[in-house]
Amino acid sequence: MKDLKDRVYDPGLTPFERLTVLMEILRSPEGCAWDRKQTHESLVPYLIEEAYEVIEVIEAGRYDDLAEELGDLLTQVVFHAQLGRERGAFDINDAVNSVVNKLVNRHPHVFGERKDLKPQQVRDQWEKIKTSSGEKPSVLGGLPRTMPALTMAFRMGEKAGGVGFDWKQAADVLEKIDEELAELRAELQPGAAVDKERLSDEIGDLLFATASLARKLDIEPEVALRRALEKFRSRFERMELVVRDSGGGFDDYSLDELEEIWQGLKRQDR
Repeated sequence: MKDLKDRVYDPGLTPFERLTVLMEILRSPEGCAWDRKQTHESLVPYLIEEAYEVIEVIEAGRYDDLAEELGDLLTQVVFHAQLGRERGAFDINDAVNSVVNKLVNRHPHVFGERKDLKPQQVRDQWEKIKTSSGEKPSVLGGLPRTMPALTMAFRMGEKAGGVGFDWKQAADVLEKIDEELAELRAELQPGAAVDKERLSDEIGDLLFATASLARKLDIEPEVALRRALEKFRSRFERMELVVRDSGGGFDDYSLDELEEIWQGLKRQDR
């Protein structure tokens, strides 16, 4: 066992090489039964979990924990690369070379004719390069269908905007939101038959337009919604304490009384 540890901590290895050697050992007959059992498919939940943990420490501002969480995420990348190497399909160097070439090609304003582009111009150029090079058959082709819908709405609008299909300013999106709200209200007119499928379509359109407004205001809607949900959770839990401390339960309060407590807590937050 000591010789395996010595292989990992070989002073001639870089930290990244050490991780790749470690993963190779874990997947070997001398390694770990759990690691040997894994496949690309079985690792998907862990890849998602580690990505979300990185997001969590960033959103919480816990930057002291970021190196550790990025290391956990990197382990998943190296794990998948080791599986690819065992199949003779690719290794981690292929993955690294692929992304280096991609980044050089997508930054012609840095590695070609020097241009001082604004961030929005860089994003637009990025999308045009992907389609003109034939890498993606569609501007929207790179969006995985499994990503969170709100994030997808943001990115879909961003990609379409990169080739010129976009509102000029945030005020234009507000008009679109008003239009979608009007269509939703029309579906909810008193006496009108409730069509759940049409209501779902209208609410989806409204959410998409709201994500577009966030994009035009340079606000990440997924982050904004998470903050709103955390704020709601905190305030609701405090309202539960108020109700519990009164010796009663929610059934003992009317909706107006609960709203009064809520507004009081809201004023405290301000």
